[in-house]
Amino acid sequence: MIALALFLAGLLSLSASAAISLSHQDAMRIGRKIWQNECAGSVAGLTSWNAGENFASLGIGHFIWYPAGAQGPFQESFPDFVRYVSKRGAKLPDLLLGRKSGACPWNSRAEFRAAESSPAMKNLRIFLVDTIDLQADFLVERLRNALPKMLAAAPEEEREKIEQSFNRLANRAHGCYALIDYVNFKG
Repeated sequence: MIALALFLAGLLSLSASAAISLSHQDAMRIGRKIWQNECAGSVAGLTSWNAGENFASLGIGHFIWYPAGAQGPFQESFPDFVRYVSKRGAKLPDLLLGRKSGACPWNSRAEFRAAESSPAMKNLRIFLVDTIDLQADFLVERLRNALPKMLAAAPEEEREKIEQSFNRLANRAHGCYALIDYVNFKG
């Protein structure tokens, strides 16, 4: 994060604090580009569980979903995404409805892979395809929440310049895409 903060500090600043704002078209373009880069643009790529990991990676942002009792070095993000889209009126698939625990229903990669052709997994993929724009919006929201963390990690005398540079990039679709990619996939 400090490397990104220093990179941003080196950019020219044009404006003071501004909210990240993207049109629906820009969000869709960003979502499709991330989908292409991270999932090869395939529907099957929206649901994965990589070898050696103890979690499922879902959606264009590879939102992490841990099974009950599992922990790891990464922040779980899929339950937050589900809450985000639910508040925006997205129709959740049965797999996500009424879950008392926010835990992933598969306990292992083997269980996940065995369910790849199941109706529940197919419905999950349809849900993920139908929410590409909301996934992009969620990634923007995560980006917005990352700025205070970046500023806290930066030297105090650099914070204003970093914030201005961040906002300059974040308010252009290409810049927002680059920041989302860096923050979401690089930590």
